[in-house]
Amino acid sequence: MNKGLIGVQMMMLKEKVEEMGVRNVMEKLSSMGYHCVEVSQIPMTPENVENLKKSCQEFDIKIAALSASIEPMFPGMPGEYLSTDFDKIVSDCKTLGCSFLRIGMLPMTLMGSREKALEFVKIADGYGKKLAEHGIKLYYHNHHVEFERYEGETLLEIIKNNTEYLGFELDVHWIQRGGMDPVEVIKSFDGRVTLLHLKDYRIGKLEIDFSKGFDMKEFMAKFTGVVEFAEVGEGNLDMPGIIQAGLESGSKYFLIEQDDQYGKDPFDCLKTSRDNLIKMGYEDWFKLD
Repeated sequence: MNKGLIGVQMMMLKEKVEEMGVRNVMEKLSSMGYHCVEVSQIPMTPENVENLKKSCQEFDIKIAALSASIEPMFPGMPGEYLSTDFDKIVSDCKTLGCSFLRIGMLPMTLMGSREKALEFVKIADGYGKKLAEHGIKLYYHNHHVEFERYEGETLLEIIKNNTEYLGFELDVHWIQRGGMDPVEVIKSFDGRVTLLHLKDYRIGKLEIDFSKGFDMKEFMAKFTGVVEFAEVGEGNLDMPGIIQAGLESGSKYFLIEQDDQYGKDPFDCLKTSRDNLIKMGYEDWFKLD
């Protein structure tokens, strides 16, 4: 049977990297059975890049993708961008043996506008073509806002239909939150979804304190805000169906991400996700070929 490679989105571990350092985090992941990571929200300083390279060699870990924005998410946001640091970002990809670069989010200044979004994807597709000359594929990661409809077509479909060089890293939690079926959306991106985010969708506990009286506005805020990010297998999504759809649509990397751990240690959350995926029959998917 064909299989993919299950890994970790390191955004979950940015505070652990600050606390423990890159090498110790990578060693911990390896000891837990993870041999694939996607790097996001980790400062790509020369020291961190070098430690990532050495750690991957030492602990037999594959970097599936690095992250970069085309421009700041909001005015004045610090960071490295394809518009200003193209050569450095390409160099990091080559140093780390990584052929995928992902855009984590539509710039906040462009959300809610079809016209502005189309201007952005035209620029993004241009960078996709430029990166392809270096053997690097540019991918776009969705949230729920891309499921806003314009004349019957979602923004994500508009982005797909107006790009040639841009791939898509579909996030199944955000697809669900956008009101769509993750399995069907994945199928509709056949051939353009090498990267897939495994992130479960849970309805949390509704806690209301009536001892201080009742406020309808406060109640509705809590009532409509109970959706949580969950460890894989701890929520309501059909993960085996999602994984199979991803595999059939060309996904190679299945990356666990949990945006909020609600006070739990992220390593404990990753252990739960790992254990549940193994119970589902994906133990071999944690191993490099």
